[in-house]
Amino acid sequence: MQPTAIVTGASRGFGLAVADELARRDWNLVIDSRTSSGLEEAATVLSSLGEGETRALVGDITDPVHSRELVDAAQELGSLSLLVNNAGILGPSPLPRLAAYPLESLDEVIQVYLIAPLRLIQLALPDLRQHGGVVVNVTSDAAVEAYKTWGGYGAAKAALEHLSHVLAVEEPGISVYWLDPGDMRTRMHQEAFPGEDIADRPLPETRSPAVVRLIEEKPPSGRFTAESLLAKVTP
Repeated sequence: MQPTAIVTGASRGFGLAVADELARRDWNLVIDSRTSSGLEEAATVLSSLGEGETRALVGDITDPVHSRELVDAAQELGSLSLLVNNAGILGPSPLPRLAAYPLESLDEVIQVYLIAPLRLIQLALPDLRQHGGVVVNVTSDAAVEAYKTWGGYGAAKAALEHLSHVLAVEEPGISVYWLDPGDMRTRMHQEAFPGEDIADRPLPETRSPAVVRLIEEKPPSGRFTAESLLAKVTP
């Protein structure tokens, strides 16, 4: 049976690039997006790339009902072996300093980057344990570096990293990775730098092979950067 992956936030950007890599390797996919824009088109393209089936669900990752629907769809396809928590939001744009950070926005960012991923992990864990599966939580250098105006986003990502670390200790039967793909030429990155030219940033598809490297090589659980993984030379 072909393995199944859930990739959140996969209608564009890094999520779509990761789903593309998996589809070409005949994975079944469950993908989602908050809006239908681009999602069905992405599913159609992904379905044409390999032998796997792709299901696309529109919904908010912070909605418990939507989370349950994602896992149910993956279980119907069978052999849920991979969860990629990629869905994200920037928060206010331009990014404010902490002194002026709207607390309602911080709550939303934390819901997206901490609560929603843990909910999906909890729902997927029985299957992941059964298949010796993998969790990839997409993080950022803002989780470990102090950048002005990145306090809200960075704090949420730092919380996700600590959650990932504890999960890895508590669940030795699965692999848990918190992956920093680095700066990329995405819509969200453009929102972080309004009015600036970000054409010098690499495209997401140049970083997505890092996820394939993790799931195929299965190093010990931990924090990785796409740059370090892709710099490795395969023997």
